[in-house]
Amino acid sequence: MDKEKTYKSSLRVQDGVPQPANINPDVLTKAGRIQRKKYSADEYADGILSGNITILSQAITLIESSLPDHYEKAQAIITKCLPYSSKSVRIGITGVPGAGKSTFIETFGLHIAAEGRKLAVLTVDPSSEQSKGSILGDKTRMEQLSVHPSAFIRPSPAAGALGGVARKTRETIILCEAAGFDTILVETVGVGQSETAVHSMVDFFLLLMLAGAGDELQGIKRGITEMADIIAITKADGSNSLAADGARLLYQNALNLFPSKSSGWKPQVLTCSALQNKGIAELRKIILDYFAFTMKSGYFEERRKQQEVIRMNSTILEYLNNAFYNHKDVQLMRMETERQLYEGKITSYQAAANLLDKYFKR
Repeated sequence: MDKEKTYKSSLRVQDGVPQPANINPDVLTKAGRIQRKKYSADEYADGILSGNITILSQAITLIESSLPDHYEKAQAIITKCLPYSSKSVRIGITGVPGAGKSTFIETFGLHIAAEGRKLAVLTVDPSSEQSKGSILGDKTRMEQLSVHPSAFIRPSPAAGALGGVARKTRETIILCEAAGFDTILVETVGVGQSETAVHSMVDFFLLLMLAGAGDELQGIKRGITEMADIIAITKADGSNSLAADGARLLYQNALNLFPSKSSGWKPQVLTCSALQNKGIAELRKIILDYFAFTMKSGYFEERRKQQEVIRMNSTILEYLNNAFYNHKDVQLMRMETERQLYEGKITSYQAAANLLDKYFKR
């Protein structure tokens, strides 16, 4: 066997600089999972009031949690932030599927941010029936707004909540206001009679409609249209401009048939194009006129007081719901009751009555 020959070369590969780990090992648990720092309610509140977005996001996650252990801390955070809230304007945005809500919100949000205001966008994504997580990701569809230093976007799964509004949207608004955001946009999943949920927590309600989709007459429903302070016909560009103008006249005539709003404000209909930034400035001016009008008349303050009562009632319902399903005796009885339902030995009404009797110890 020939001896191996050794070749000399002028090329040499340096070892290089050791690269740090992608994740800080100090924040990993023994199982390899990321361990977030646990804050007290006071630390959460202080972080929120100082404008710390990371702590704000973690606090929102905490109040959205359905775990019983998180409930008391979440309520303490909300209580501490409540005195620093109510210093923003709240705008609800809904619309028919395909109206381009996310595109509109990004263009509209950038316009608001350019005014020097701080904007929080609370988007409610459709939820998976199995995992309860978000199907869509509004943050990925608002690329420019999501990286703007004056904007904060928080997508939340609807998780079956009424009106496509996340279960804790009211509390999230309080935290965002305490963090210094002076304009809050709440986007809902879509149009429905239960959109009164978002209407009950905002100062202004914007309805986005789409022309040329065959649903102009279908969209004229008292339940949703009466709540709108402005109807905007979107995608009014190119060959769709003429159809948008026709839809605007149709909706304006329909609004004239409705009784006057309790605010005294007369709703308007206009067309806009988020892609071409057309009609956005006009829409913003009308919204500012609305706030000036309602603040002068006193309706703005009266509306906020009404919302406090609504918040109280919703909090009672939520507390009762959590207390019922987390009751130990109810949890033990529930599995057997469901088994009896599957076997047809008991009716749904009797099952509910038995569980309630167990809870109230009757």
